[in-house]
Amino acid sequence: QVQLVESGGGLVQAGGSLRLTCAASGSVRSINIMGWFRQAPGKQRELVATITSGRSTNYADSVKGRFTISRDGAKNTVYLQMNSLKPEDTAVYYCNIILIGGMNYWGKGTLVTVSS
Repeated sequence: QVQLVESGGGLVQAGGSLRLTCAASGSVRSINIMGWFRQAPGKQRELVATITSGRSTNYADSVKGRFTISRDGAKNTVYLQMNSLKPEDTAVYYCNIILIGGMNYWGKGTLVTVSS
């Protein structure tokens, strides 16, 4: 059993910053890809950023230059530093991991609200 626990969401004014953290625990073996997705009200879940075990990163165009994803392999933790936040970044942010072998796990989400 794998558990993902996200933290760091909250209410912030436009232009502000937040740092999301996701810690994986349980039967975690060889995490391949760690990532963040988000889902705004009335919209589909979308990719925000991913990072591989080799530290290669991928970002949605809408967050490039503002968000930074990183990971701590020893702690099985992934971070999302979000700067210059905009009201359109308001969403529930979900952590996702894919293990070597393909098993895929999701966190329960953390709400980020950006006020204008």
